Amino acid sequence: MQAFRIWDVNQKTFYLRNSQLVAGYLQGPNAKLEEKIDVVPIEPQTMFLGIHGGKLCLSCVKSGDERKLQLEEVDITDLGKNSEQDKRFTFIRSNNGLTNTFESVSCPGWFLCTALEADQPVSLTNMLNESIVNTKFYFQEDQ
Repeated sequence: MQAFRIWDVNQKTFYLRNSQLVAGYLQGPNAKLEEKIDVVPIEPQTMFLGIHGGKLCLSCVKSGDERKLQLEEVDITDLGKNSEQDKRFTFIRSNNGLTNTFESVSCPGWFLCTALEADQPVSLTNMLNESIVNTKFYFQEDQ
């Protein structure tokens, strides 16, 4: 498992608020609230994503026509690389030069995104229109 820093193209970082992953501008003493993303690679571009030392994992859950990003209490190291039931925890990282996108394997065409406004939940979108949401992220191994 490796820890990464993630922030969107507008410099918003991820943090936890009321058990929900949100993206906002953390400065000064609040900078310590930034959540590092724990990564367990499956294949070169496919990975499980978690926070809190891999104890909370990001997943894509279908709800009618919508797809929702959830944090599930599951140990990232217990997830199975070939398990159909663990597909909802799997994301494909696509590197676009300096930035990356993260597409859900269980919900093809749905990407990790942040709202343009600060302090809004991190979610999923199937619209890659940057004027509505951010789907491009900087992703850097934590030193």
